[in-house]
Amino acid sequence: MVQALAVIQVLLSMALVGLILMHSGRDTGLGGMGFTPASQGGTHIVERNLTRLTVLVGVLFVANCIALFHALK
Repeated sequence: MVQALAVIQVLLSMALVGLILMHSGRDTGLGGMGFTPASQGGTHIVERNLTRLTVLVGVLFVANCIALFHALK
């Protein structure tokens, strides 16, 4: 059980780092790489979906941290 949670934790952490690095500052991230057209107002739908996915992976990361803590206790 602990080994499976540890492997999941490593995978979630790598995914979270990758997703955070894909976020844009001003002209970097997905917008700077040309994946999204320049939008006049607000964020583009791809960037909103990226934010949602990042939040989801972050919540799973925290939940897995708690599960690992209880498994090691």
